[in-house]
Amino acid sequence: MSHTILVTGGAGYLGSILVPDLLSSGYKVMVLDNFMFKQSSLNHICNNSNFEIVKGDIRLKDTIAPLLKKADIVIPLAALVGAPLCNLDPIGASTTNHDAITLMLRLLSKQQLVLMPTTNSAYGTGDKGNYCTEESPLKPISLYATEKVAIENELMQRENAISFRLATVFGMSPRMRTDLLVNDFTYRAVNDGFVVLFESHFKRNYVHVRDVSRVFQHGIKNFVSMKGHIFNVGLSDANLSKKDLCEIIKKQIPKFVYVEEQVGKDPDQRNYIVSNQKIENTGFKTQFSLDDGIRELIKGYQMIKNSNYGNI
Repeated sequence: MSHTILVTGGAGYLGSILVPDLLSSGYKVMVLDNFMFKQSSLNHICNNSNFEIVKGDIRLKDTIAPLLKKADIVIPLAALVGAPLCNLDPIGASTTNHDAITLMLRLLSKQQLVLMPTTNSAYGTGDKGNYCTEESPLKPISLYATEKVAIENELMQRENAISFRLATVFGMSPRMRTDLLVNDFTYRAVNDGFVVLFESHFKRNYVHVRDVSRVFQHGIKNFVSMKGHIFNVGLSDANLSKKDLCEIIKKQIPKFVYVEEQVGKDPDQRNYIVSNQKIENTGFKTQFSLDDGIRELIKGYQMIKNSNYGNI
């Protein structure tokens, strides 16, 4: 019998890739989403009899409880994602990113499986030398990262849970986000031809949105050996500074110019190098490179030229 998977926030940037992939793998998938961005990114799978969609708010017990009862596996993607959006609505961020997940964990049985995305932005400015493994101390800077750290601590008190600390995600999705760093810089390269960099030496790790979908499927298939663990998920060859990222984009868009500004601070003070060795030791390998993602973004931005595809 096929597992039934509940994906909250399943019409978002990640879910719009993951949900069709899960259906293609033969799972029954329920999506709960409030459609706050007026997206229609799952239109093309409405003909699938294994797909169920519910419009609602994950913070409401009367909404989430009946769906949880029908689920074998839960993937809670619903969140106010990113520091800027959380700063715009800190109360909404806390109730969605923390309180709603606490409610969900309380309603679940011990037998139900949970695979949750958290964030490697929790490393903040990293440890000495900025090299971070899953055992490195967490130094969240933003409200978004702080809430994710708190909920990860609660999540890992469960036996049947996996936490994926995702790197900065990039790539095209039916519910596009142009405000993510690679997506943003490539958009600026295509449409503006330039970008101004503050603290261009700051490094972070990256991962393609389709590899995020793949790691959740990998976690489901290997749940027995992976449960109870936290895994960094990113491209091991993409621990790059903002300047490095611009140089890679410039290879595909030669006209792109970046200016390193010596005065001013980046509001996002993250700066770290992340090890992905632990997830790779489970047999998971990323398939989509930074060059692949930039190439597809360049194609996609022939169709997208407005600000409706960010989170702020």
